[in-house]
Amino acid sequence: MKYGMNLLLWATHVTDEHMPVIEKIKRVGFDGVEIPIFAGDEAHYRKLGQDLNRLGLGCSAVTIATPEANPSSADAAVRRAAVDRLKWALDNAAALGADVLCGPYHQPLGLFTGNGATEEEKSRLADVLRQGAEHAATRNVRIGIEYLNRFECYMLNTGRDTAEMVRRVNHPNFGMMYDTFHANIEEKNPPAVIQEVGRHIVHVHISENDRGTPGTGHVQWAETFRALRAINYDGWMTIEAFGRALPDLAAATRVWRDLFPTPDEVLEKGLAFMKNGWAGAR
Repeated sequence: MKYGMNLLLWATHVTDEHMPVIEKIKRVGFDGVEIPIFAGDEAHYRKLGQDLNRLGLGCSAVTIATPEANPSSADAAVRRAAVDRLKWALDNAAALGADVLCGPYHQPLGLFTGNGATEEEKSRLADVLRQGAEHAATRNVRIGIEYLNRFECYMLNTGRDTAEMVRRVNHPNFGMMYDTFHANIEEKNPPAVIQEVGRHIVHVHISENDRGTPGTGHVQWAETFRALRAINYDGWMTIEAFGRALPDLAAATRVWRDLFPTPDEVLEKGLAFMKNGWAGAR
């Protein structure tokens, strides 16, 4: 098991100025960090990966889709842009040294049609993601596609939706991510879903029901850790929490109030909570 911390609590683009935060994450006892890939080039991420290696930290990476590169668009040019953007993110993840690229890059955030996903949209999406998976194989990176709750997207909202998409793509480098925040909203029995789709899960986000410090809310934590143990999960368990330090991201994640006293609490109490929860899930 590897314990990670998502750096979106501090930055959407990680640079040298964030190294003190990363060094603190190392001191607290995390195994690695999750790096957002929203901008930049391979040279930037290669340098950042070298800095992480120097600290003895591993990493995963996270990215999103954009309206101009919507992978389920009816416009072939937009879908080509989506393939190019996914390849760009995978190249940067490989330069960084990340073993998995996670995130909801199946659809731009907050884009709705007023209906659920159509068969045509799913087919177009699977084709783009398959091309991404083929490229991922050449870069030694796995894809962990993330489903979101219905208030943020409409393409993939449940574990079953996402497992179906994994089967459509049908590539060994393509899997799914499980996020406790979204599952808490959408699944009637989140721990049961973990066991149902567990063979496809390649990445896990540990996120409280209010996006605050893990263990301070009402997510079914004990059952979740037991379910992950039952499927022999052995990848990253990465804390994802959001605050108000980044106004654009706070607006996108609908964070209107402080959800924890300090980021240090998220780090220290969150890591202790994950480790104790995992140890107790026998």
